[in-house]
Amino acid sequence: MAKMLKGIDVILYERVQSGTDALNRPTYTETATTVENVLVGEPTSDDVVRDSDLYGKKLAYTLAIPKGDTHNWEGCKVEFFNQTFQVYGYVTQGIEDMIPLDWNKKVKVEHYG
Repeated sequence: MAKMLKGIDVILYERVQSGTDALNRPTYTETATTVENVLVGEPTSDDVVRDSDLYGKKLAYTLAIPKGDTHNWEGCKVEFFNQTFQVYGYVTQGIEDMIPLDWNKKVKVEHYG
């Protein structure tokens, strides 16, 4: 019997601009939302080295986001495995109808604090 792929629940702290500070820089509030069925992938050592060289970030995991998800993941904190991570870089997205599985977006996260 074949096992079906199933992701885990991830808490996404979505950032929404709530105003500006005294220097006219944007200020944000965070809203916690549970996103179900997120795949968590371990990066290769080559991925870790490349992201360190390109972005100055230590890639901890790559998350596959389920199709139909409309949350803004860029720059947000996420929690899973009883740890907190920070999304960095851009969300990469494939054409939903051309991908046979349940996930069509990816984000990279680094360990946070």
